[in-house]
Amino acid sequence: MGEKIKKALGVKGDFKSTILPMMNYSYANIFMGGAGYIISMYFMVFLTDVVNLDLAKAGIVVMIATIWDAVTDPVMGILTDRTRSKYGKHRRYLLWGIPLLFVSYTLMWNSFGLDGKNNPAGTMAYFIIMYMLYKTAYTIIAVPHTAMLPELAPEYNLRTQYNSVGYIFNSAGMVPSFGIAVLILSLFNSNDTLSSEISRKPFLIIGLALSVFYCAAVFATFKTTREPSSLNAQYEPFDLKYILREYAYVFKNKSFRQYFVMTFAYYISTGFYNNTKVYYIKYLANQYSKYALFNAVAGVAEASAFPLNYALTMKYGKKKCGGIVTPLMVAGLAIGLFMQPDKGGSMSIVWFVLMMASMILYPFGMSGLGFVSNNIFPDITDVDEMITGRRREGVISTFSTLIKKSVAGVMAAMVGFTLNGFGLVTGDKVANYEKTSGMLYTQTAHAITGVRVCVAIIPIVAAVISLWLLRKFEMTKDDHALIRAAIATKKKYGSVSLTEEQIKRCEAISGQKLEHTWLGKDNSSEENHTVEMNADGEYDILVEQEILKKALENEQIEEERKMKNGTH
Repeated sequence: MGEKIKKALGVKGDFKSTILPMMNYSYANIFMGGAGYIISMYFMVFLTDVVNLDLAKAGIVVMIATIWDAVTDPVMGILTDRTRSKYGKHRRYLLWGIPLLFVSYTLMWNSFGLDGKNNPAGTMAYFIIMYMLYKTAYTIIAVPHTAMLPELAPEYNLRTQYNSVGYIFNSAGMVPSFGIAVLILSLFNSNDTLSSEISRKPFLIIGLALSVFYCAAVFATFKTTREPSSLNAQYEPFDLKYILREYAYVFKNKSFRQYFVMTFAYYISTGFYNNTKVYYIKYLANQYSKYALFNAVAGVAEASAFPLNYALTMKYGKKKCGGIVTPLMVAGLAIGLFMQPDKGGSMSIVWFVLMMASMILYPFGMSGLGFVSNNIFPDITDVDEMITGRRREGVISTFSTLIKKSVAGVMAAMVGFTLNGFGLVTGDKVANYEKTSGMLYTQTAHAITGVRVCVAIIPIVAAVISLWLLRKFEMTKDDHALIRAAIATKKKYGSVSLTEEQIKRCEAISGQKLEHTWLGKDNSSEENHTVEMNADGEYDILVEQEILKKALENEQIEEERKMKNGTH
């Protein structure tokens, strides 16, 4: 099986030294893929239809937690970059985040009897606190985990392979999480209609079961991943000036600016769609009884795009899959522009087929931009090192996780405010009507227009902007190899000499004159140290890979010695 996996991923080397480390690193993706997926599917509708908060108040819950997230992420980024530990800079935070993850994810699906109709202020306060605690747990785990990748996988294609295995583990988190949620809701007859009367207990059980699942996944990554010790690392004095300078440097990086705006637009698109989808299926399409089926199909469609995205990336570079499959995302979103409620009769099959097409096209196309975003991020840290001369994965990963979490949170709030402004009705009024009449609550035409705006119009515009920005992203595989080789050469000899063409590429990618970067400074040595090439005429970055490999081997030898002596 190991050899088959290696062949599918195009990886050279034995299973133990290649695929196994990728799997060990990716166990935590089960949590990051699954937890967010369930939140995007159910949390807003849980707040509105089960806990009875109105849409605006539910949006405020998410927005305040998101503001808190914006505060904690930068702090976590700097902390993990400055950590001294035998486990390495990042790894131990995964262990520390597990207790808070278990408590917060369990309690954010339990209201302890609080109800937004009778006690809106208390209900809001409780869920704000619980969601803030969850966001903190996610930050403690996700920022260091993301920051580890550039160090564990320094080579361009190797990072794609790590991210590809991580993508598989994301699905390994999403699919069973969805299955657990649907199974528990069905056992309590809450699959077709969510209400405060019958849905509170199943959601508490869902939160508890998934918390155990996610904590086990994070612990597996902590236990099996190896990172070089940082006990002897030296850092600058820590003060406000240092913090401001660290984050100012990030935006001096042209490649980072391109990445930041591109992913920002992408997450606006997915954020609006994901937070509106349940209302789209329930009220705009009038097909909520098939909600579980649609989500299962969407999950399969997204996962099925992975082989194509991986093959395109490995053959043509990290931009290609986004350019090819993203138009399918736009096509899937466009169906929401003319979808009408299923009222039975001869047109029923037409609306069902259109909704199925939407559930296939959107996630299949959406996966392309998502795959690009995840694969480009580690390369941004290398451009940053070219500018600063330091490895700052934590600071850079702060923005990667911040974009994902804060935009998703803000979009949830925006969806709540927008749908509330258009007059969409949720909560017990809807549930009681459906229970007594046996029919789906009919929203006004104005409210349905609001759903259409949030599920189609805004996501289409944002997706097109993101695709346009992707086409402008400059760094290629050869550019990345040049940067890594130039950095390795300078670290080895103290200076590096580049050709005019190499200088031009470095300046285009960083957005700065080479002499203003760490790579271009102090190159006045009389010796001419050009960028080293290997036997195949490719830029040689094996030096730093061997250094990392040796450090990890020494770490493992030391742990084995302690275990043998009974001191571990």
